[in-house]
Amino acid sequence: MIRFGVAATVVLLMLAGCTAAVEPDDPEIPSPFAECAEITGATPVSTEVPEVSLPCFTGGGEVRMPALRRPVVINIWASWCPPCRDELPVFQGLADRAEDRFTVIGVDSGDGRDAAASFATDRAVDFPTLFDPERRFAGALGAATLPVTVFVNPDGEMYVHRKAVDVDQLIDLMAKHTGVTVTR
Repeated sequence: MIRFGVAATVVLLMLAGCTAAVEPDDPEIPSPFAECAEITGATPVSTEVPEVSLPCFTGGGEVRMPALRRPVVINIWASWCPPCRDELPVFQGLADRAEDRFTVIGVDSGDGRDAAASFATDRAVDFPTLFDPERRFAGALGAATLPVTVFVNPDGEMYVHRKAVDVDQLIDLMAKHTGVTVTR
């Protein structure tokens, strides 16, 4: 009888080890996004971008927003935002055409990490993205709704667009606010 009790205890301990809960900080869905190391490097002098530092979605450290490579397009989105869901693949198309002439960055704002990773994976979105569950960057811009797109030209001047865009609108806004011509 004692042997049965010991054996049962060993089996229960082994099962407990196999079914341990995932740590709250461990994501269930891996990040689909690129690392953030390549998006920084600008001198933050004369930029209008709010002074906010956000963690890279992949966990690769903090990114200081004014120190981004320029020109840059920053798309603030969330997986729960219907216009963002339509628009995010448009920004992936822009990122695919960047050819080192500009940088495209996402800011996942007010969202859950797993929801954002799942959505981006489903839509094949992989450009560098920052994680902002407290909406600090959107708040610093005075943005109450999403999506929001920030265009920063080579001189650090910023333009904030507060509506969803399609491909043609994005191409026009790029030329007007960054000086970069992009084709379809």
